[in-house]
Amino acid sequence: MNWQEEWAYNKYWVMSKSQKAYDQIRLMAKNNEWSKAKETELERIIKSLENVEPTKKTLTNVYQHIWGYFKKICTDSERKEYVKLIASLEPEDDQLGLFLRDLTYKYQIKYLIQSRIIRELEK
Repeated sequence: MNWQEEWAYNKYWVMSKSQKAYDQIRLMAKNNEWSKAKETELERIIKSLENVEPTKKTLTNVYQHIWGYFKKICTDSERKEYVKLIASLEPEDDQLGLFLRDLTYKYQIKYLIQSRIIRELEK
């Protein structure tokens, strides 16, 4: 997997754990200039987030980004469900993540299907 694929796979997962880490990686990836040192740093950052639990704030942010894939194609009832679930989002009982996972498969959003955050919601 090249670094762009690695970043695409981990992007929303990283965002769900740490906005700071997400911004740091985005900055490293700027201009598509990559190096062995950056690759090592990317791996270090991802590894450092393995045991970090998402917060309500980080989950809200990442789910708003993911929702962007659906907001123009979803049904009215799906939109209402999203609004209800984001308002009551709690990391310990993440119903919104499961809802977005289901929409990902329903609408076959390839980028999301291949993302770590959606894959980990399958477990």
